[in-house]
Amino acid sequence: MVSTVFDTNHQSLITNHDNNLTISEANSLTIHKISTLKKICPFLCISFFLFGKLSIAQSPQDSISKLDLLFIGDVMGHKPQIKSAEIIKNKQYNYDPCFQYVKPIIEKADLAIANLEVTLPGEPPYLGYPSFRSPNELASALRNAGFDILVTANNHSNDAGKKGVINTISTSQKNGFYQTGTFKNIEDRELFYPLIVYKNDFKIAFLNYTYGTNSIKTQAPTFVNYLDEELMEKDMEMARQLQPDAIIVIAHWGKEYELLENKKQTKVTKKLFDWGADLVIGMHPHVVQPIREMEIVQKDSTIKKTLVTYSLGNFISNQTKLNTDGGLMFEISLLKNNTTGKVTLGEHHYIPIWRYIYKGSKKKRTYFAIPISAFENGKEKWLAMDSSNKKAMQAFAKTTRDHLKKFDSSERKIELEELGDVPKLRLPKPKKIKEKK
Repeated sequence: MVSTVFDTNHQSLITNHDNNLTISEANSLTIHKISTLKKICPFLCISFFLFGKLSIAQSPQDSISKLDLLFIGDVMGHKPQIKSAEIIKNKQYNYDPCFQYVKPIIEKADLAIANLEVTLPGEPPYLGYPSFRSPNELASALRNAGFDILVTANNHSNDAGKKGVINTISTSQKNGFYQTGTFKNIEDRELFYPLIVYKNDFKIAFLNYTYGTNSIKTQAPTFVNYLDEELMEKDMEMARQLQPDAIIVIAHWGKEYELLENKKQTKVTKKLFDWGADLVIGMHPHVVQPIREMEIVQKDSTIKKTLVTYSLGNFISNQTKLNTDGGLMFEISLLKNNTTGKVTLGEHHYIPIWRYIYKGSKKKRTYFAIPISAFENGKEKWLAMDSSNKKAMQAFAKTTRDHLKKFDSSERKIELEELGDVPKLRLPKPKKIKEKK
C-alpha cells in the first residue's frame, strides 16, 4: 500500500511505502512518487502539485534557493574488507570506522548519493570478487555516514540472484535510504521510477542504469535497469513529463582502468543531454575519468549548461591495480530562481579520496576512506601512517590532480578543522552480541 502525506513544515509530499518511513525518520528528506499518484489519484496529484508550486511562488522576488549535492564512486566489498569488519563471523559486522573521516563532509550535503556495488543477501556466505555478497551492516554504516540515496544498478546487481536483488532493496529501505536502479518486480518500477526526491525547494528526478550484469541473467520477477537506449529514452520522456527542477542520470559504464572515457560513453552522454538530463554521473571504471562541462542547444535555441563526470573511481575497495586505490567525492550546487523557476548548475568541486588500510595489533586491518588534502604535508601522523602508505597516497594524489587539471572542475581542499573532533585515529571496539545457547 502507498500512502501520501502532505508535510506542511517542508512544503512537500511524502510517500510512506508500506509504513516503513515516517516524517521524522525522513529527517526533512522527502520523496514523492508522482507516477504512482498519476495512476492512483490523478486529480489529487494535480491539486497537490499546484499547491506546492504556489507556495514556492510566494518567495521573495528573485530569491535564489540552493541545493548542495554530493556524489561518490564505487562502494566495493572485497573479502579482506568483510574480514576487517567482522566481529562475529557470519553474525555481526561493523563498517562504521571506514567512513569516520568523510562523515563530516557527507553530512553537510543536502543530498548525498552513493553507488552500492555489492549485493546484500541478508545471510552468509559473505563473499568478495567475483560475486559480491556483503553483510547488511554495510548499508547501516553508509546511512550513519550521512548518505541519503543508494543507486544499485551495476554489473554486480545479480551476484546473489533474485534473493540478493530483493534483499538489497529491502535492506536499503529499512535503513532509511531512497534507492533506485533495481526493482523487486516490474510493478514497482512502473510505480516508483524515475525516483523523485523533494528537498528544500527542489524536485529532482534520479535515473540509474548499468551496461550489464556480468552475463548473469536477471531472474523474474526482479528488474535491473540496463543501458538500453530505447528504454532510457522512454524513461527520460516520463521524467520530463513530471516537470522536475533537474534530471540526474547515474550510469554504470565505460572500460575498466582507463583514465579517459570511450566513444560509447560520449555518445550516450550526448543523447541523455538531448533527452533532458542536467547532470550525468558515471561509475564503474574504478579509476577517475574526466569531468566535462557541456553546452547543449535546446529546441528553443537557448543554451543549457550541463555537466558529466565520466567516472568517480573507487570510494572504498581492496583493489590494488594502478589508480584504483582512491576516487573522488564530487560536490555540485543547483541554483533555483524562485521567481522564474529556472534552475542552473552552480559551483562544483571534487575532493580526492584515498583508501587507507591501517594495520593494527595482531595484523588486524581497518579500511578508511580519507580526504587526501586533510592528511598530507606532514599531517599523515594523525593517522599513524607509515612511509609506504604515505608514498602510495602521494602517488595517487599527484596522478589524480595532474589528470583532472586538464578538465572542467577544481579541487576543494579539506582542512583538519572541517572534520571536527574526528581526525585522531579512532578505532571503536563495539561490544559483541551475546550468542544464544
